Amino acid sequence: MVIEPKIRGFICTTSHPAGCKQNVSDQAGYVSEKGGFAKNPGNVLVIGSSTGYGLASRIVPAFAAQSPTIGVFFEKPGTERKPGSAGWYNSVAFEELANEAGLYAKSFNGDAFSNELKQQVVDTIKADWGKVDTIVYSLASPRRTHPDSGEVFKSVLKPIGQSYSQKTLNTDTAEVTSVSIEPAVEEEIENTRMVMGGEDWQMWIDALGEAGVLADGFTTVAYSYIGPELTHPIYTNGTIGKAKEDVETTAAALNEKYGADSAYVSVNKALVTQASSAIPVVPLYISLLYKVMKEEGNHEGCIEQIQRLFADHLCAADGPQLDDKQRIRIDDWEMEPGIQSAVAELWEKVDSENLQTISDFDGYRSEFLKLFGFGLDGVDYSAESVTEKNLPSQS
Repeated sequence: MVIEPKIRGFICTTSHPAGCKQNVSDQAGYVSEKGGFAKNPGNVLVIGSSTGYGLASRIVPAFAAQSPTIGVFFEKPGTERKPGSAGWYNSVAFEELANEAGLYAKSFNGDAFSNELKQQVVDTIKADWGKVDTIVYSLASPRRTHPDSGEVFKSVLKPIGQSYSQKTLNTDTAEVTSVSIEPAVEEEIENTRMVMGGEDWQMWIDALGEAGVLADGFTTVAYSYIGPELTHPIYTNGTIGKAKEDVETTAAALNEKYGADSAYVSVNKALVTQASSAIPVVPLYISLLYKVMKEEGNHEGCIEQIQRLFADHLCAADGPQLDDKQRIRIDDWEMEPGIQSAVAELWEKVDSENLQTISDFDGYRSEFLKLFGFGLDGVDYSAESVTEKNLPSQS
């Protein structure tokens, strides 16, 4: 079939297999050219490895340092009549490219929150590696079924304490409008923590530790975001922010249990991802941020961010550089005062009439489509696509 993008709100309901492969290939080429690191990341497990920062976290150690990788995700394979999810095609492409490069790559598609999938990964590490050296936790999900109680928790994107009104961007119509969001109740705050907080990260590390497959001196990292003050009510000071505070608490607990310098939280830059596209206000902020940072010459995408995370922090000769709250900050270029001042000035001015001229909304839309394999150079989008693709490691 010939596949075209079908966009509905903050999601694209189609994805392009060849486009996804080209996207993964482009990222692999970038990190291959950048070269290796002062320290080798060793055997790498990425939990949430199929899109955005998680996908980049698998590509970087594999193609910069030739690391064996295991990826965990929950994605939908394609059928003869319907395309699969972008994350599925990204993962197939990653394995194909890794195999061509002679690299070990295995993937697990299933519920990463479950005890059963954790056990499958543990068994594979025991059989194939013996030990795992680096564990990246990059899971983003709207819901979680607790593996012990069976209770289902659903996360929400809401402020805490009072309602929040702000400009936002309708990405379908390219209109700057306003949004007003009512505050979360206590149950919603707790449910969001149970989905997006640190408990599952802790359970993964404990499962690996109890099985005896954590290497001496292992490193684990989970991802977070802070952002500017204008997004704090909906993110940093909202339900998701409270969950991310729990992730930081978990990092401290892991360091207490497994030794200092075992667990880190990396605060990353605002980028176009499937997760960020769903957050009110954030797409408009990103469109303005891209404009400013591209003009400044220091814009980065997921792959550049994660390459810098490994090169300058996780695998640096002197180890990670941390802020006063013991966090890695690869959002440092975004949060430079000059950058934030310029974005704040544009924020006051932006409306539907000037959106195209004072923001990089075209860049936002382009990056959004690339998430699903569309708009990449070197891909013939008029050609018939084969939608049934299998993971080489499961064939």
